[in-house]
Amino acid sequence: MNIPQRVKLVDVGPRDGLQNEKSPVPAAVKIGLVHRLQDAGLQNIEVTSYVSPKWVPQMADNHEVMSGIARQAGVCYSVLTPNLKGFEAAVLDRPDEIVVFGSASEAFSQKNINCSIAESIERFAPVVEAARAAGIAVRGAMSCTVGCPYEGEVAPERVAYLAGLMKQIGVQHVGVADTIGVGTPRKVQRAVEATLQHYGIDDISGHFHDTYGQALANTLATLEMGVWQYDTSVAGLGGCPYARGATGNVATEDVVYMLHGMGIATGIDLDKLIDAGAYISDFLGRKPNSRVAVALLNQRNR
Repeated sequence: MNIPQRVKLVDVGPRDGLQNEKSPVPAAVKIGLVHRLQDAGLQNIEVTSYVSPKWVPQMADNHEVMSGIARQAGVCYSVLTPNLKGFEAAVLDRPDEIVVFGSASEAFSQKNINCSIAESIERFAPVVEAARAAGIAVRGAMSCTVGCPYEGEVAPERVAYLAGLMKQIGVQHVGVADTIGVGTPRKVQRAVEATLQHYGIDDISGHFHDTYGQALANTLATLEMGVWQYDTSVAGLGGCPYARGATGNVATEDVVYMLHGMGIATGIDLDKLIDAGAYISDFLGRKPNSRVAVALLNQRNR
């Protein structure tokens, strides 16, 4: 086993977490969340997306949010851009990294963005080219790498195919995402092994939803392969609008607790992180979807 001594976490709560909330979350609250995350030591935050407000109304305030952040040196602020129009809007707000996405499932690609996997990659190619020319890092999110709500189980060969396409258009780093949270440790390891056909271990991250309670197990299973970068979501925010029943990404608090308990450094202050999760959960009117946060908040309130 080659377990890393340090892990990088990208908190995707402000973007991936909040995009599915039915009630509007004001820009000021999103900005407050980003500030609390960076104060807790998060050095990588996925802030917003530049998509049509018709499809994702919750992200319509992208410019206001990006403009309102008091940026800290050393923090990478990333945004999702689905096409060149989105990138052209995003670049005005000076993101440090852009995220493009593709699915390992043809059915999910059609349902999500109304085109085939190959067509989606063609759409992203000019975005990647423009970003790289502007000196902006490019990360690719590979969704449905172990299971799809329409196709069922996704073969590792489909993951390798998508990773190869991402590599061809110049995507520098890819995330292996269990979008609907059906993965178990060996299945997730196979998806990572498939990705390793095209990317080195330092250019791969895990993105595990916790629908079936497997996200921490999947994180540990890929840590044992040497994966040291993960997407997590404060308070376990999120879901997937195209995958009924899928819960949020694994809670950042739960992953940090596990990593610190293993002696793995993250640079994150768990108490401040719990405060950030409590802040957004209080606004949303519910408890954090993090076992660690609930346990430690209960201890505080004794």
